[in-house]
This record gives sequence, structure tokens and C-alpha cells, in this order.
Amino acid sequence: MERALSGSVDSRASLHTVSSINAAQLSARLESYESGEKKSISDVRRTFCLFVTFDLLFITLLWIIELNVDGGIEKQLSKEVLYYDYHSSFFDIFVLAVFRFTLLILAYAVCKLRHWWAIAITTAVTSAFLIVKVIISKLLTQGAFGYLLPIMSFVLAWIETWFLDFKVLPQETEDENRFQSVPDASERAVLIQPGPLSDGQFYSPPESVADSDEEMEEKQDHEKLVL
Repeated sequence: MERALSGSVDSRASLHTVSSINAAQLSARLESYESGEKKSISDVRRTFCLFVTFDLLFITLLWIIELNVDGGIEKQLSKEVLYYDYHSSFFDIFVLAVFRFTLLILAYAVCKLRHWWAIAITTAVTSAFLIVKVIISKLLTQGAFGYLLPIMSFVLAWIETWFLDFKVLPQETEDENRFQSVPDASERAVLIQPGPLSDGQFYSPPESVADSDEEMEEKQDHEKLVL
């Protein structure tokens, strides 16, 4: 009986230890998700906003280089901005990059939008404008920048679309689902925690008197046979 009692106590102690460890792990995960929710912006969304900023800076840099190559910034600014010509100016490609940056930062950094409509607008406008400009304008006759600026602007716009649609939105949805599942799991862990030990759990029925008498008779009969 003592051996059974000690075994039951050990099993109950091990169950209590396991449940305590599980509860502690769930509590730690819950705190980590709560701290993630308190962030103003998720890590993957911050990376997306940095890439949008890179898009603007890269196109701006290419445009400045193009202005310097063709006879100085002041002269070329006056030619491409003040005397803007759709067929030969690169200024509209720079304005297109500013448009993408402004709309995407407002939608996904300031308003924290969780839908793809803003990126769809910027990508559609960029693609349509660049395709028409390349067909109608004379950019391809203006050297390497006539190829480089439209192509890079087009590629960066579509990379932004891919990154948001396949990285940012799915990752944030997955994190939200995991965050919502943690409280349910912690509640279940509390329900299955073992309660206090009771004396009834170690009850051992007394030996039957009838069984003892039968054992004594069998022992006496066995001794008589031996004699």
C-alpha cells in the first residue's frame, strides 16, 4: 500500500510539474505576442516601407545623374521641368516615384491598411504610364537612361506589389491567428491542471476475512499432504 501511495504521489507531482511548465510556456508566448501587438508597426511592414523609400531615392538618384550627364543640373532642370515635354523629359518618371511613395506610405505606414487596393492602384498607374510613355515618347533615343529609368521604375513597382501581397499581408494574418489562439490554449491548460491530493485517491480496501480463512484451509490441507 505504501508503494502504491508513493507511486501515486510521484505521478501526481510529475503531472503538476508538466502542467506548470506548459502554463509558463503559454504565458511567455502570450506576453511576446502582446508586446508584438503593442508595436506601432510590424517588422515585415517596416521592411516594406523601407523598400518603398528606397524606390523613391533610387529613381531620384538616377534622375539627378541623368541631369548631370546632359549638361548640368540647372540647365536640364529648366528644360525638363519648366519646359516639360512628355516625349523627352524624365521628370514625369520622378513624379511617378513620388506618387508611389506618398500613397504607399500613407496607406501602409500611417493608416496601417491591411488590404492590397493601394498597391494595386500605384502598380496599375505606373505600368500603364510607363508602357504608353515608352511607346509614344522618344526616350529610347536618349542613351542609356532612356532605357534604365523606365525599366527600373517598372520593376520596383512590381517588386513592391509582390512583397506586400506575398510577405507583409500573409505574415501579419498568421501572427494575428497565432495571437488569438494563445489565450484559448492557456485557458485549456488551466482547466487540465491537477487539483489537490485527496485521501480517497489512495483508498485501499481491507482484506476480506473469507479470503483469509480459505487461504488458511488451503495451507493446512497442503501440510497434511506433505506429512
